[in-house]
Amino acid sequence: MSDADTPEIARTLTLPVRVTMQCEQAPNAWESWRHAPVEVALDDGSLPPGAHPLRDDGRVRLVLHTGLSLLLHADEGEGYHLNLTSGAPVWFVMWRPDDEDPSQATPALVTLSYNEAGRLLDAQERVDNLPLPAEVVDMLQAFTATHYRDRKSTRLNSSHSQQSRMPSSA
Repeated sequence: MSDADTPEIARTLTLPVRVTMQCEQAPNAWESWRHAPVEVALDDGSLPPGAHPLRDDGRVRLVLHTGLSLLLHADEGEGYHLNLTSGAPVWFVMWRPDDEDPSQATPALVTLSYNEAGRLLDAQERVDNLPLPAEVVDMLQAFTATHYRDRKSTRLNSSHSQQSRMPSSA
């Protein structure tokens, strides 16, 4: 069965995720607020979708954002491959500050593709990364092994097999 014949359902995978965002008030003389994702994990669905305050001491606030989906697409295989072979696979979190309240920020997208993260950065989006846990690395490796074929090694193998079929000129 060719990749084109694979049913569409098998070419995508959706994983529920949650992101914890940290907001720090006046971290230095140049910033009023500093936002950053501090944890990404698979979401067990124990909380309803939305923002859930975890801690706020007046200077640092932690907010858990649930109900997000990580979508794996077969055509992003190269980006997943690059992430897996980087030596330290990561989650990429694209987030945005609230236009009306700069003390708030919300994760908008989670991806595992280096290429998708690069496109987001090229579009001037804010993207941070966090280490990927072993269980998600295993899932990503299985998905990538099923859907990604390295074009360079395919070309090399094709070239090699063509040379072995050519008659030798002795």
